[in-house]
Amino acid sequence: MTDNETTTVEQHDESSPVSDTSREMLLSAAFVKLADTLVDDFDIVDLLQTLVEECKRILNIEAAGLMLTNQNEQLELVASTSEQADLVEIMQINAGAGPCVDAYTSGDPIAVPDIAAESTRWPAFSTAALNQGFQSVYATPMKLRGRVIGTLNLLGTTIGAVAERDASAARALADAATIAILQERLLRETTIVTEQLNHALESRIFIEQAKGALAQTYSVSMNEAFQLLRDYARRNNLRLQVVAAGIADRSIAASELTTLA
Repeated sequence: MTDNETTTVEQHDESSPVSDTSREMLLSAAFVKLADTLVDDFDIVDLLQTLVEECKRILNIEAAGLMLTNQNEQLELVASTSEQADLVEIMQINAGAGPCVDAYTSGDPIAVPDIAAESTRWPAFSTAALNQGFQSVYATPMKLRGRVIGTLNLLGTTIGAVAERDASAARALADAATIAILQERLLRETTIVTEQLNHALESRIFIEQAKGALAQTYSVSMNEAFQLLRDYARRNNLRLQVVAAGIADRSIAASELTTLA
């Protein structure tokens, strides 16, 4: 990229609340998108990133994140809508404590309308969340037939409980995503299920490395770098991991990602 060139990243207007009619339409579209994965080959990382972005957009929250378990039954962050959410989610994983971790271990949703009020219950989480500007959280497990594979987490910057209709929608979206990952035919094939989950977790590592390289090279945020990767993958019908690996081994020039078609 020359000094006169600028990096173009698609912008989405998320500043205004979604109307009830638009909300129902967006929810329906999100469920259709998740249902499509039951019959088509799909990019699991892109699917889960889409899920957290749709939650943020439809449920009128400030951030969302998603954790999955690896082959050692340990939680790892797979998708989130902001770097601030990344920090809070990763802190919980490292500490092994927090509402999102509890939602996973208990298999039940955990609602925390006032994080500051729970500082003695989860001191490290409370400090990290408040430092990043979050004051409330709602975590729902991703489970099917008693098997919990992760959590979908909603983070708010104001004190207050998530509205029941939004909590219900989040649970439904989490259930649909879980089914998309653990399709019926895969439930009988544990090896394939494990490979699918491991692919998502390993892909995250490649993608984070590529995001870092793009962010440093073109002085853009990590979120903007991810958008460049995602746009290029979709334009060229490639998986995100393939694009990220291409950036790493230089088979894909970084400059190819900085101009949208």
